[in-house]
Amino acid sequence: METTQSTHSKAIGYILWIFGFTGSHRFYYGKPITGTIWFFTLGLLGIGWLIDLFLIPRMDRQAEQKYNAGQTDYTIAWALHTFLGYFGAHRFYMGKWITGIIWLCTGGLFFVGYLYDYWTLNEQVDEKNGGSIKRNRLAQG
Repeated sequence: METTQSTHSKAIGYILWIFGFTGSHRFYYGKPITGTIWFFTLGLLGIGWLIDLFLIPRMDRQAEQKYNAGQTDYTIAWALHTFLGYFGAHRFYMGKWITGIIWLCTGGLFFVGYLYDYWTLNEQVDEKNGGSIKRNRLAQG
């Protein structure tokens, strides 16, 4: 029987839910479209934000199935991006030194790169951890 290593943390999901009107917990769990909708509608005027309190366990399970665990930790990457993303800290953590230096010198590539990373950070970490292996294994099996 194969054991799976955790990729995302329910505790972090709930902490981000506190700021759920910004969509941060949805971005964390790999749902950039609804994260963007939550951001622009303040969590669907608070209604979607409240409903998400009960949906976080399901979003956590879906993230566990979708993303590949590995040497690069999703939670650390997200914490670095959230608090130090303008300086490229998450990119340095993932070994992306050139873009890390660009982010450092340009404030997250003039904020546009910072937003881009909100949309793609899970996929970047997944790729760094060899994510196609997990998806291929699930497809075959």
